[in-house]
Amino acid sequence: MDNLKDNGKEHIVDKIIDGTLTGVNYHNKLFVRVGSKDDTFKKVNFSHTYFDHCYFRNCVFDSCNFNGCKFINSNFASSKFMGCKFDYATFQNTIVDEEILETGFPGYDNLKLKFARSLRTNFQGLGDAESANKAIEIELEARESHLKKAWKSNESYYRKKYKGKERFFAYLKWLRFKIQAFIWGNGESTMKLIRSGVILWLLMTVYDVFKFGNLNELTSYWDSFVKMPQMFLSIEKPTGYPNIYLSFIYIIRLIAFGLFMSILLKRYNKR
Repeated sequence: MDNLKDNGKEHIVDKIIDGTLTGVNYHNKLFVRVGSKDDTFKKVNFSHTYFDHCYFRNCVFDSCNFNGCKFINSNFASSKFMGCKFDYATFQNTIVDEEILETGFPGYDNLKLKFARSLRTNFQGLGDAESANKAIEIELEARESHLKKAWKSNESYYRKKYKGKERFFAYLKWLRFKIQAFIWGNGESTMKLIRSGVILWLLMTVYDVFKFGNLNELTSYWDSFVKMPQMFLSIEKPTGYPNIYLSFIYIIRLIAFGLFMSILLKRYNKR
């Protein structure tokens, strides 16, 4: 056990902070049941501090450092964070207003991604679906930007981390992300899934006209257009189509219904 050393984290338990604090150093503390209300904290260093069952209601945190902080079972309702640093900060079962999604994000995409993901799971645990959906949107934006920079950016961080085949694999991840974003918004857009269905409908129509209709007659396009939904849903049993084509349509139908049900469960069920 000689390898175990004390991390120096000071425990502050059952205390009330009263009044405005400026430039105070609360680095590497463990706050347990610490509370404050209607107070202002300016340029306070909370880096690597854990907030456990704390209560900071209607407080203002101006230019504070929350780098590496953990917020657990705490309440920051109606509190505002302005110009604060949240690199590597995580949230668990903590009440915090969704405005933090607009004012608290780290500058780097990879840190922004982790921060948004932590807030998303936090809001989901609280049953706040609206804030969780907003966090997911920002998480997806940060992920797309991060994946793109991983294979394309010349920034030293990305070029040092992603070399050779790793850069190629990063490109494949970005390409997969973009394809899923187009098809169904990475599980977050019903309208994009409907758009993909309409595109498939049109492609099936063109194929049917090319195979069995007249390319020079508009009525042929219309007849095929009306017939395709019945074929897609297997209401009509078409003849003359190759089995491989019908099998492909069957697989697409199963995938489409699976994606649709996934969106319903993710967006409209209580997160």
